Amino acid sequence: MNHNNPLYTSRIATILTLIGVAVGLGNVWRFPYMMGSYGGSAFLAVYLVFTILFAIPALMAEMAFGKATRGGTLVAFKTAFGKTWGKIFAYLLLFGVLIAGSYYAVVVANVIFTAGYSIFNSFQTENLSNYNSLLGNGWLQYVVTLLLIASTLFVIHRGLQKGIEWVSKIAVPFFLVTILGLIFYTLSLPGAITQLQEFLKPDFAALTPTQLFAALGQSFFSVGLGGTFMLVYGSYIKDNDNIPKIVVSTCFGDIAASLLASLFLVPTILVFGLDMASGPGLIFATLPKLFSQMPFGWLIGSLFLTALSAVAFLSLTAAYQVLIGSVDKELFPKIKRSRIIIGLFVLQAILTLPSNLYPSLIGILDLVFGSGMGVFGSALAILGIAWGLGKTKTLNQIFGDEEASAFRNFTFLWLRWVVPAVLFLVLAGYIISKF
Repeated sequence: MNHNNPLYTSRIATILTLIGVAVGLGNVWRFPYMMGSYGGSAFLAVYLVFTILFAIPALMAEMAFGKATRGGTLVAFKTAFGKTWGKIFAYLLLFGVLIAGSYYAVVVANVIFTAGYSIFNSFQTENLSNYNSLLGNGWLQYVVTLLLIASTLFVIHRGLQKGIEWVSKIAVPFFLVTILGLIFYTLSLPGAITQLQEFLKPDFAALTPTQLFAALGQSFFSVGLGGTFMLVYGSYIKDNDNIPKIVVSTCFGDIAASLLASLFLVPTILVFGLDMASGPGLIFATLPKLFSQMPFGWLIGSLFLTALSAVAFLSLTAAYQVLIGSVDKELFPKIKRSRIIIGLFVLQAILTLPSNLYPSLIGILDLVFGSGMGVFGSALAILGIAWGLGKTKTLNQIFGDEEASAFRNFTFLWLRWVVPAVLFLVLAGYIISKF
């Protein structure tokens, strides 16, 4: 076991950092548009069930997998599946993160640009056409995206404790305080509570395989599952830290962020008659109109978008940390980490250009690499630890040296058989439904 890996400084730093990885655009950009497009409140209910039954156990497995191998995705999968298949699985998943990072960077850059526009110009009705024109300028947004990528890589260059931990300790509490204040304001709007109550009446009969897959994908995407993010960040957990407590705190922090963001966004969007099902462009198509109509819209919009930018920045940083942490020592042991960071910048600069110039690609890429690869990668990671490392090592990494118990045995059986089976079945059902 490689104890030269950087480790978190404390349990609170661990939890804040992992929540910072989990909470981001998945909760605010992705969650509302997925809920609006794939079943409304029925989607919400299924998402919560999937998170509790499958995402929490999967997150325990991925963190334990990282903690057990003390390496990135490549090291972990080679340990569990052997050199040949381990490399194949790891390269496939890292390729998915590479592509996801490219379009995700565009969305984060758009959010940061929107926050800056709100602060310096505000979303007055007469400004909306100018904002839409600038947002639709692919080359301008490409420049913003490059500056963002460079900033995230600088934080990674600073290291775990001075970079990622430090930013997480500021961004996560700031997001929480801001969103709580906005919810209080939103629910005081005339008709907001009535509109929310109407929206929260689920129609489970209308759920399709696509919607079930979308809900499962959202639960995994939202907490950063996929055999990559949480596996790498799990390798920074101290040997004596309690993984179940960390996982429960992370998952419920993530669920709370999704619900809190929805308590702000859904009522306001419905009150002002905007479209919940407008897809990946939801926050960019509707929020400027929303803030232009709301009392104190300049202040509310600027606060919300700044808080969103902060947590989105952390999520993008996590994606690049996964890529660098998975290949630097294993593939390029003789190359300086700074050169690997520069190489990733160049690669992302190339890959992010199509999503900047053709934003319609983002929705397609997100369903494939955000939902599909996340579910598939997490299933592989669970098989890797439960089958590759075995029962004793899996349970010791998750629970420590506790005595054998019925709950420990049940947890292992659930991880080894039920969770992977459900993931593959839902994924297969979605694929079949498309033919």
